Amino acid sequence: MKIIKEFKQFIAKGNIVELAVAVIIGAAFGNIISSLVDDIITPLLLSPALNAAGVSEIEKLTWGIVKYGNFLSAIIKFLTVASVLFIVVKMMTRFQKKQEINNVEPSSTDQLLKEIRDVLKSKN
Repeated sequence: MKIIKEFKQFIAKGNIVELAVAVIIGAAFGNIISSLVDDIITPLLLSPALNAAGVSEIEKLTWGIVKYGNFLSAIIKFLTVASVLFIVVKMMTRFQKKQEINNVEPSSTDQLLKEIRDVLKSKN
């Protein structure tokens, strides 16, 4: 029974729920990227190369029994996902830096100097 109680506590943590949501969103994002690569990028960018190879679909690119077309498609998908994630992380980092700049409180030295200034102004 102790294991079940520990498991419930583990599941109840906020990080686990957030991770589950991230996995589900990631899976849906993966489907979007697959469609982007398969239906838009591959036909637009690789059409001339595929036509020169005499192939209509990237999956049909083979060299003997090696299906390097599938591998090429996987590389394109990976690079697309990596690029999008890089842009998202960069934007989030920039946003967090702006928030940190806006939330910066004066240091104790600055606060002390302001108090001294205010006292001197009130004496004059």
